Amino acid sequence: MAGFMALWAVVSSLTALAKDFKGLLLTRFFLGVTEAPYYPGALYLLSIFYTRKEIATRISVLYTGNILATAFAGLIAAGIFHGMDDLGGISGWQWLFILQGAVTFVVAVLSIFTLPDDPRETRWLTPEERALAHSRIVADTVGARHETSTLSGLKEAARDPRLWLFAFMQHMHLAANGFKNFFPTAVETLGFNTTITLVLTCPPYLIAGIISVFWSWSSGRYNERTWHITVAKTIAIVGFVLGCATLNVGARYFAMVVFSIGTYAVNSIILGWVSSTCGQTNEKKASALAIVNTIANVSFIWTPYLWPKSDEPRYTIAMASSTAFSVACATSAWIMKLWLIRTNRKIRQSNDETTLYYAY
Repeated sequence: MAGFMALWAVVSSLTALAKDFKGLLLTRFFLGVTEAPYYPGALYLLSIFYTRKEIATRISVLYTGNILATAFAGLIAAGIFHGMDDLGGISGWQWLFILQGAVTFVVAVLSIFTLPDDPRETRWLTPEERALAHSRIVADTVGARHETSTLSGLKEAARDPRLWLFAFMQHMHLAANGFKNFFPTAVETLGFNTTITLVLTCPPYLIAGIISVFWSWSSGRYNERTWHITVAKTIAIVGFVLGCATLNVGARYFAMVVFSIGTYAVNSIILGWVSSTCGQTNEKKASALAIVNTIANVSFIWTPYLWPKSDEPRYTIAMASSTAFSVACATSAWIMKLWLIRTNRKIRQSNDETTLYYAY
């Protein structure tokens, strides 16, 4: 992870050298390639340290970094463009990539010495604590088995039909989250100038980040997933419907806060559910998280087409689609719950003395 982080830091800084569209396209491509392993890798690293009651909260804290980055991206960019544009003959957008790359590279170097590969290899834990960290994850995993090869883990994950339902669920969730890339544009339709628009993009994300951590904690505290996903998606639906039903400035901004809260509250719960359900071996768990994350992020390829400029200010197509995606996500959660109830029933009816069952 540290190596890929350092690579994407270099690519990010080199983006400042791009002179035309072709150059920007190439650097963005390689930036995507080098960034891709980070999120599933971070999810896997958390999943081998934290139990299924703990994992959603930790993923939520991790994802809060993404939320905060989204919240402050516009303000940071505005500050750099205002204060550093043409500084040293370098444009503001170039300084933005240079500074982001430099900070990321420093973090990458530090992570080489801090991130462990496995609980049993964590340098700041005692031998007894390492053994405990590993054994408690094994004891918390239904059908846990000894480690296998990476290829075997990939094949096993791909053959697990539950994985594909999770992939669909997360894909629908991120499709409903497509507003993220157009949030400043949506806020701009409220009629404020650029500076006020950038400021107004922050509060919804900050509120959503705080509530998402609490909601994930609640999911872990009660060892429950389906209702937490359903309630959050219902809140998001209310926001989407209100957002396109009125042109009142206050009501529309409130709607943006509401659908941000309902959408962001779900992400860590789904990914934590994947980890605890498809984690019989570390290799399968890592592959499952990577597959789900990859398929889910494909949604960002096609969802921008739901936000045509001709549809502003209501963005009826996007809001209606996001409502449908939210319904599909919640429905998938209920299908998974029924599936796991049936699986647990089979476990109870078997001659095995297992007392550990799937959570839903």
